[in-house]
Amino acid sequence: MGTPSNLSAPSNGSLEVGEAPGDSGVGAATLGAALSLLCAVGVAGNVYTLAVARAAGSSLHTHIVNLALADLLYLGTAPFIVHTGLAQDWRFGEAGCRLLLGLDLLTMHASSFLLALLSTERYQAVAQPFRAAHRSHRCRYALAAASWAAATVLALPMMLMVHLEERTGTNGRTRYLCTPAWQEEHYRAYLTVLFGTSMVGPGLVIGCLYGRLARTYWLSQTRGMLAGAGARRAPEPRVFLFILAIVLAFWACFLPFWIWQLVPLYSPGTATRLLPTTEISINHLVTCLTYSNSCINPFLYTLLTRSYRQRRRAHGLRGLPPRQPATRV
Repeated sequence: MGTPSNLSAPSNGSLEVGEAPGDSGVGAATLGAALSLLCAVGVAGNVYTLAVARAAGSSLHTHIVNLALADLLYLGTAPFIVHTGLAQDWRFGEAGCRLLLGLDLLTMHASSFLLALLSTERYQAVAQPFRAAHRSHRCRYALAAASWAAATVLALPMMLMVHLEERTGTNGRTRYLCTPAWQEEHYRAYLTVLFGTSMVGPGLVIGCLYGRLARTYWLSQTRGMLAGAGARRAPEPRVFLFILAIVLAFWACFLPFWIWQLVPLYSPGTATRLLPTTEISINHLVTCLTYSNSCINPFLYTLLTRSYRQRRRAHGLRGLPPRQPATRV
């Protein structure tokens, strides 16, 4: 989902494109400089990630590549935000509205679903190591494609319902903004569903998986072996910590945005009680946070790929799990 400045929701108190009261040229320039830097670093990092992931050739390859592609698509919307902030107007037409907001939603959901897939596969590598080791690349590609398809379906209503609106400001200047063509209660319900599908649902799945992995690792360390018939093996802490870091970075960067989107919808008076400068500062902060996620991720992806590759070398493997339970990394 885009930041509040990308979208004018009915009576939700969000800032509107071209109608940002109190937004100074200095503030817009600062935001533009920050987003430009994040975009440059993020694009370079994710392109490097694609090269490293392809060279790694591990079971992580499919998920890391798709996550990097989602980041690149999201970073592709940054120039639109920078231009709009500096021009204080939307100049990309209705098609641009649909493209920008659609990509925001699509990439956010794709990243969330792909992180859930990545966590699920790593869990299965512990719970069912031999079955996970023989999973085909075709199966991984199919699951990744399903994630993108589901993300597209969830973003489609926004693509269809947003339109370009012309408004005249207090200074007599005509400006354009992207606004949803539905009633406030429908918009609130839609955003609530999106919050559930992008944050709550995947978060519960990932949290459950990591809870079980933590228990498995604790058992392997305290007992020296896993409970049961020995079909399971201890997780590799370093690999899972990197995956957990990617998940936590996603939540840390996008949860403030969702709070900023939903609070005005459920408590309309909240935003109106804020000073315009405070509202704009919060808007700029959540905007930078969402884009910083795509800047942080490449470093975590690279560390994850390198750690996984080192683990495989240590065991002399070619994609197969260790035969003996491992209690140390």
